[in-house]
Formats: sequence, structure tokens, C-alpha cells
Amino acid sequence: MENKTVILVGAPVDSGKARKGCVMGPDAYRTARLAPALERLGHKVIDMGNIVAIAQPTDGLPKHLNEAGLTIGWTAALADAGVQAFDQGMPIFLGGDHALALGSGLAAMRHAQRQDRPLFVLWLDAHSDFHTPQSTQSGNLHGTPLAYLTGRDGFVNFPAIPTPLPQEHICILGLRSVDDAEREALQRSGIQYHDMRAIDENGIAAPLKAFLKQVRDANGMLHVSLDVDFLDPAIAPAVGTTVPGGATLREAHLVMELLHDSGLMTSLDLVELNPFLDERGRTAQVMVDLAASAMGRQVFDRPTQQFFS
Repeated sequence: MENKTVILVGAPVDSGKARKGCVMGPDAYRTARLAPALERLGHKVIDMGNIVAIAQPTDGLPKHLNEAGLTIGWTAALADAGVQAFDQGMPIFLGGDHALALGSGLAAMRHAQRQDRPLFVLWLDAHSDFHTPQSTQSGNLHGTPLAYLTGRDGFVNFPAIPTPLPQEHICILGLRSVDDAEREALQRSGIQYHDMRAIDENGIAAPLKAFLKQVRDANGMLHVSLDVDFLDPAIAPAVGTTVPGGATLREAHLVMELLHDSGLMTSLDLVELNPFLDERGRTAQVMVDLAASAMGRQVFDRPTQQFFS
């Protein structure tokens, strides 16, 4: 990957779930020195600051949804800001809970359409996030982005999806917590998904390389959405949706390094960091290190993190 202009888009989304704290995520990444880490790799970094959102009407949506109006507002605001960021360089969306991907994903879709290229999405997550507003029992919209982007029904008052993302253009790695409604929908879909058992049995590189080949063969653009809970909570505790048995640090860095080697990634989400639950900034630093690996940091360049001991 050649040196890039990286656009940091602060997305302090905290409306996608009931447990609060992700609003502090963007500034935690800045405090963990994400920008200097990328600049040391030769990239130019422009920080757009934090985007703001205005709540929108929720007529026609289920009443049990958590702050749906604000999430709709975030979706519209981030889609617009994301398109502006794409015009300047490669966006990295600093979250904020995973509901931000409703907007960042839509921005990536709009940009890919303008470029007349297909969009692909790599979803690094313990959850499939394939619920609709009607199927989610928790009412937490951070579990709905892939349903929205693929055009599933029920997203009343959300910005329209002109051309749904083909399900076959999505790969989920790291699944280990999927409820019955999502499982049924996922198994009927064309989404490629690999749970932790499959990864344990076959490794994480093979399915990722196969997906990246699909992207390359189609001359596609690749949006990567990295959720903190993709990682095992032993190494990344600062997330409100911890699920034991996640990816190891070595597996996660391998994914990021393969993404860099491919040169295919065109945008990135860093989501679900809740600094209120962190241990002396440990998770924020891990996520910064992973982002740096995706942008070209090699094993010999990694600094020693003495506070991890």
C-alpha cells in the first residue's frame, strides 16, 4: 500500500445500545496517538473532528428501539461526512458503537457507486449484526448494520439504500454469538461467515485470502469494520458486548497485515470501544496498533507496550 491521505472521522455514536460509554471512543483513539502512529508510516493524516447528529422522526418504527431517532440522525450525518472524507482520501471512522456502520457503510456504498466499482465489506465481529428493527429483541440498533446495507425491510425513516449491497460481497470473521432469529436469516443469506470453530480448525488466513481474491478479481473497493469484540476480552476488555473465545492478538495482526499486503482496503471502522470499561487505555492502544498494521506497520516496527505487563 502506497502512502495515503487518511481522513479521521470522529463518530461518537452512543445511541445504538443501552450501555453508554462509546461516546468517548474517538478521543480515546486520539489520546492513544493514532494519528502519529499513521504519520510515522508515511501517511498524511487529516482529522475532521467529531461529527454531530440531530435526532430524526421515528414514525413507523417499533417502540422498543433504543434512541432510534438519534441513530437515524447519525446514519444521515455520517453518510454525508463519509462521502466528503472519501473525496479527500481514505476514511477511518472512529467510534462510537457499531451503529455508526449504518452511516459509514452507506458512505462507502455511495462512493463505490460514484467510482462505478463494486463494494465489498469485511466484518470483524463476534456478532453478525444482521437484525432488522423488527427482529431485534434488545432494541439495540448496533446489531442491524448488515441488514440495512443489504436492503432488508423495516428501516423506516432511515436514508434510502438505492442499490442494496449484494450479500455475497460480505464476509464475517470471528462469529461466536448469534441468536436464533439472526442465525435463521444468516443461514438463508448469501453472506460468507466463519465462526471461531471454523477459524480454530482451518486458521484465519485461508478464508480471508479467498475473500480478498474475490474483491481483487472484481476490481472492488473494500470497507473493513473492526469491532473490539472481534478480539478476545482477555486482550481487549473495553467493550460492552464481551464474548469469550475471540481472536488472539496474533490472529488479529495477521488479518490486518494481510489487508495491508492486499492493498484493497479503502475505508475502515474502529468501533465499540468503551473507554469507561478499559484498563489504563489498554484496548484503545491495541486497536491503534491493529489500525497501524492495516496501514503498513511490520512486526519489526512494533513498539513495546510496557504498561501491558
